[in-house]
Order: sequence, then structure tokens, then C-alpha cells
Amino acid sequence: MRSLQVLTILILTVFFRWLAKKRATAVLALVAATADASAQQRLPADSFPAPSRPISSIVAPRWIAEDRRDAFGEADAVIRAMGIRRGQVVADIGAGDGYYVAKLAPLLGDSGRVLANDIEPRYLALLRRRVAQAGWRNVDVIEGLPHDPLLPAGRVDAALMIHMYHEIEQPFGLLYHLAFAMKPNGLIGVLDVDGPTDRHGTPPRLLRCEFELMGYTYVRRQTLADGAYLALFRAPSRPTRGATGKTC
Repeated sequence: MRSLQVLTILILTVFFRWLAKKRATAVLALVAATADASAQQRLPADSFPAPSRPISSIVAPRWIAEDRRDAFGEADAVIRAMGIRRGQVVADIGAGDGYYVAKLAPLLGDSGRVLANDIEPRYLALLRRRVAQAGWRNVDVIEGLPHDPLLPAGRVDAALMIHMYHEIEQPFGLLYHLAFAMKPNGLIGVLDVDGPTDRHGTPPRLLRCEFELMGYTYVRRQTLADGAYLALFRAPSRPTRGATGKTC
């Protein structure tokens, strides 16, 4: 009789431990699903204020000829400054016809990924053709929106904005949605020239102000060989829609 009682207690103990484990797993799955849904939240463009500055027109799929950029060592300097390495996921926002994609695809390797983003259909066509011809299997071409790059949540180690920030119609919306795509401590690099925003430049102080309004942390700025500057920022752990009433 005592043996039966002991066996019953053991069976019940195992059962309740199994039940508790199942409940814990279900709770964790629910929390993860909720977090993922939150991370994937998209807001319409009119949820964000327009920038209080002019915007340059999108006029070409590249900054200058690729051989000239190579002569200045532009891409090597940017990649080195950002610590981009094999196996990472890197987003090239405003990728154009793929100058940086061509540098990143072999560097990141099969274990890494290039998320090549643009909003211009003509440039996307050029980019897809270049990717296909080169046979890069670690490149995803993504058509974004002016206020949302439409990148997957929580996957990006580093994001590049190369000579295009002054062309973004909805910088606050884009920075808000970009933050969701970044991994913790993800790094954003903006390459631009110090000049008026309606003449294809961005004053460094203005750039820093707009990023900090959206919760990003300024890291540093350096000048490249051709006179352009590279500004680095850390993505916020909690994306914000910006400080109400504040402008740059």
C-alpha cells in the first residue's frame, strides 16, 4: 500500500513539473510573439512631422564614378570605421546601383547578409540586375518607402546611409522604423558633405540634432580623404517618435 502511495506521489510530481514547464513555455512564446509584433509595428508617414529644412531631389543612382571613390578609399574607410566584418547583417539604405553592395557581399560572406534598400524603381532595377549578374546569394534587394525602409525587425548589425540623407523626404519616420530593424547597440553610419540640404549636403550639427531627437546616440565623426564626413550613431533600445514640439 505504501509503495502505491509513493508511486502515485512520484507520478503526480512528474506530471505537475511537466505541466509547469509547458505553461512557462507557452508564456514565453506569448511574450516573444508580443515583442515581435511590437517590433514589427509600422506607422504611416503622417505620424511624423516633416523636417524643417529643404530636401534635395534624388538625381542619380550613385554619388560619383566608382573608380574615383575607390581612389579615395571611401568604402574601405567607412567599412573599417564601422567595424563591419564577416557574418554580419548590413543594411545599405539608398543603395542606388550597388557600389557598397559590391564591397559588402564578398566581405560578409555566406554567413552574412546585405539588405540593399532603395525607393526608386529605376535604381532597384539596376541593383537587381547587378546582383543577378554577379551571382551574389547573400544580397536581398528591398524596396522601401520614404518613411520606412521595410527592413526585418532586430536583424541589422550595421546600417549605411551614403550620400543620401539629404534626399530623405521623411527622415523622422525612417529613423523611427530603422531603429526597430537594428540589433542592440547597432551602428548607423551616415556619409555626407557639409553643405545645404537642398544642395546635396547635410550640416553635421543638423544631422546630429535630427538623430538625437529620435533617440539615437552620437558616437563620433571623422573626415574622409575626399573631404566628406562620416558620422556614427548607436540605435536606441526603445524607438521613439521624437520629442514633441522640438525641431532642429
